Amino acid sequence: MSAALTLIARDVRRGYAGGGAALVSGFFLLAVVLFPFAIGPDRVTLMRIGPGAIWVAALLAALLPVERLIAPDCESGWFDQIRVHGLSLTLVMALRIVAHWLAFAPPLMIAALIAGGLFGLDAAALVSVELALLLGTPGLAALAVATAALTAGLRGAGGIAGLLLLPLALPLLIFGAGGADLGALKLLAAVSLMLVAGAPWLAAAAIRSVRD
Repeated sequence: MSAALTLIARDVRRGYAGGGAALVSGFFLLAVVLFPFAIGPDRVTLMRIGPGAIWVAALLAALLPVERLIAPDCESGWFDQIRVHGLSLTLVMALRIVAHWLAFAPPLMIAALIAGGLFGLDAAALVSVELALLLGTPGLAALAVATAALTAGLRGAGGIAGLLLLPLALPLLIFGAGGADLGALKLLAAVSLMLVAGAPWLAAAAIRSVRD
């Protein structure tokens, strides 16, 4: 348990180091701000597209830290040390997903409160958006870690990661944008859980293929 907490704390510190969380939140807000300028000031229209726009911005913001999630540790040989000490790569990847979520989701959910104000969302709509983000961001974190592992060491990894992550995240986007509906929230939670369950195995297999 102490080793797991140590690994999570290490990765959370890395996530917040150098303003990483601030960069993700800033990019998210910048992307959200563009929608009212493009759509116009009509309040009814902004309220209608608000949840979808917030989720599009969240999905784009999730791409920013992908290159820093796995590649630096592959280059430094950190994963080789983990394997020498007998730790399971699958477990390490699961802990990295937890750490990435802790570094990525809370700042994003706080920024979403500001975004909700920009779109004029009422309290009920804002609660639905926050609940959808709470359920969906674990899936986004899992996808980010798995994608980072698959593209580690590749030239132009950032662009390739975008090509992989965006299509796979479409179910999260679709169900997250419809978060006001209970059925959509249940489907969002199911997809997110499936991604969280499968991503550590995929990420571990990808790292083994690179290191072996």
